[in-house]
Amino acid sequence: MAKFEIIMPKLGESIIEATITKWLKVEGDSVDEDDAIVEIATDKVDSEIPSPVEGKLIKTLYEEGDVVPVGEVIAIIAMDGDEDEAEDSPEVSADVPTTAAAKIEAEIETAVEAGDFSSSDKFYSPLVRSIAKTEGISITDLDSIAGSGKDGRVTKQDLLNYLENRGNTPKKEAQPIAPAASSTPATTAVKTITAPPVSAGSGDRIEQMDRMRGLIADHMVMSKQVSPHVTSFIEADVTNIVNWRNKNKDAFMKKEGEKITFTPIFIEAAAKALRDYPGINTSVDGRNIIYRKNINIGMAAALPDGNLIVPVIKNADQKNLVGLAKSVNDLAGRARTNKLNPDDISGGTFTITNFGSFDSLTGTPIINQPQAAILGIGAIVKRPVVVETPQGDVIAIRSIMILSLAYDHRIVDGALGGMYLRSLRDYLENFDVDLKL
Repeated sequence: MAKFEIIMPKLGESIIEATITKWLKVEGDSVDEDDAIVEIATDKVDSEIPSPVEGKLIKTLYEEGDVVPVGEVIAIIAMDGDEDEAEDSPEVSADVPTTAAAKIEAEIETAVEAGDFSSSDKFYSPLVRSIAKTEGISITDLDSIAGSGKDGRVTKQDLLNYLENRGNTPKKEAQPIAPAASSTPATTAVKTITAPPVSAGSGDRIEQMDRMRGLIADHMVMSKQVSPHVTSFIEADVTNIVNWRNKNKDAFMKKEGEKITFTPIFIEAAAKALRDYPGINTSVDGRNIIYRKNINIGMAAALPDGNLIVPVIKNADQKNLVGLAKSVNDLAGRARTNKLNPDDISGGTFTITNFGSFDSLTGTPIINQPQAAILGIGAIVKRPVVVETPQGDVIAIRSIMILSLAYDHRIVDGALGGMYLRSLRDYLENFDVDLKL
């Protein structure tokens, strides 16, 4: 009788670990195919892992709260539910639900190469090894850390706590001992930035960040440290869009069973402008610039608990307005009900955030790494503006909005950022008021 190894799946671009938050099945439970057996959480989304087979759960290898690298076996299922016979049966690895085993193994091997830990008899995850090498932690120091994970394993948090408590020594990469010290005095020093101390006053309420808010905070700080942010602004007259939507929203609901909001219209225009200026649809890798083939636009969505998540519309430039409207409504609805899949929030190449949802005129958004730019959409307001006509200039009431583009100045200069915004404005202002859906 065969037994299946349930493996921590690949959960999206750049994610190499996940936290087990709750076991939905316990050892000895019968499991049907597609039954959810465990809840997991990453820095992007919470999800469930289903069983690809029917049988009995005979072994769980991690406890709730453990951080598990991608590719690790987390549970074993005996397909016929016979634990005794299954102990001597061949093992079959089940990567759930659609991850390629070879890809996972390649990622794990790459992470392992971050350092040589062969002299230690302790197990360290690839993520812990990588952090240890980056921070210059010797194997002796690593072995001395008391682990809080299963069987005393050192977790990522254990290592971060160690780094925080060992002092303000700047991190350095482990290097072999030099044959002799240089006689040239050091002229520069690495300055460690630390947050100022904060004290709570009488009557203040202290509340610890939840997991997602803490991850968002870390990601925002990282983005500001990685990318020199520049923000450019432009006004757009979207009167034609407002009039068209007011005229067609009821018919669209009756025909498609979907609401038509401004968001899919903005996404369509943003995707067209990205085709015009592919230098915006990029990422930085060291000294290399990666020009993305696909235009995958993320839309920042506010969750009921106040946190943010960014579901992604894949190949947005290949969808018409109806397709975009359905994608926007589907992703926004599932975001509000916490039903997004890991693939729904991975692979983005450009992000849009809508400040106008809260009546803000504009804002300076933070880049969603590793992307090169993020577009801010301001509130649409009626204003008196000068309009050029064949009979001369007139003052008219028009629907105006401010667009802001924050971009990574390492690879996007002001000229490119400005040209992208101008192209986007032109697409919005020349929207076809006779468009039929």
